[in-house]
Amino acid sequence: MADEKLAAVNPELGAENRTAEAQTELEAQVADLRAEIARLTETVSAIGSGAKAVVQGEAELMTERVRERVREDPISTLLTVAGVAFLFGVLARR
Repeated sequence: MADEKLAAVNPELGAENRTAEAQTELEAQVADLRAEIARLTETVSAIGSGAKAVVQGEAELMTERVRERVREDPISTLLTVAGVAFLFGVLARR
């Protein structure tokens, strides 16, 4: 209340108080935003790690399937690879 009376007498004092309050509020908002950015960074990092693990697992599974296929039927696998390589060669010449 005393501040209000002083502000009425001296308008510059009231403006300084409002400016200080606004600055304090902005600093609090900036701190909140920084904390939120840190949380989002951690979340994105966790999602990336999870996706990486899934992709690695799928790649290992596909590799194992190809190895099994080659062991079971090496001739047809070799012919398939030769055919695909031939097609890539033909397409690359064009």
